[in-house]
This record gives sequence, C-alpha cells and structure tokens, in this order.
Amino acid sequence: MSELIIVGDRVLIRPDSGEQQTESGLVLPASVAERDRIGSGRIEQVGPGHLIPNPDYSDSEPWAEPKKIGRYLPLEANVGDLAFYQRKEAIEFTYKQTKFFIVPHHAILALVRPDHEDVISELLDSNRP
Repeated sequence: MSELIIVGDRVLIRPDSGEQQTESGLVLPASVAERDRIGSGRIEQVGPGHLIPNPDYSDSEPWAEPKKIGRYLPLEANVGDLAFYQRKEAIEFTYKQTKFFIVPHHAILALVRPDHEDVISELLDSNRP
C-alpha cells in the first residue's frame, strides 16, 4: 500500500469486522454495528502531522542554507494502534477491494498500542451488547 499516501493530520484505518456477538450468543450483522457512534479499527497509515511554521526559517540571510518555511508536528497515532474514532467524522472508501476509513486526528478518541493486547480484548468485549 506504499503508493497510497495519507496527507496532513489524517490516519488510514482498516475497520474491525462489522459483526458483533451479544453475551447471549446472538450475532448482530454489520449494519447494526454501523449505527454506533464510535467505530474501531487498526491504523494502517499515518499522515505527516499538523503543518506549523518553522521557527528556523528566515529569508533575511540569503547566504545561509535554505530552510523550509513549514514543518510537521507528528501525530500521536502510530501504525498498528487500535483506534476508537467518531464515525461521523470518518470518510469511508474502498481501495483494492478493501474497506478503509480516513479519519482526521481530532476525531480519534482513544488509542491502544499493540503491546497491550489484553487491554484491547477487554475493550472490545465490553463494547459488545
């Protein structure tokens, strides 16, 4: 997926499978899960971050090595994190027969790092009706 480039303060998320199971064993179809206000999925790519002015930039010294006018403030999200995000802010699209969401960083509510898989399991189990 290296040919797909995420720009700015956005992240590319592969959503979790849509089916959920209730405590009694009833399987809810993906269409029911999509009505939830919060979605979850794995982060596949992260944009470069928030563009901010570069304090080192100066055009008053023409002999100095040129510096870029802006630079990027990196995002908190990392590739591989489990992200909980606001569905209404997400943009759904399909790329190479796979469904993804592009989510602005401000719409991400919580992140769980891959080295905490036990926390991920507990969170996903507690979100099931």
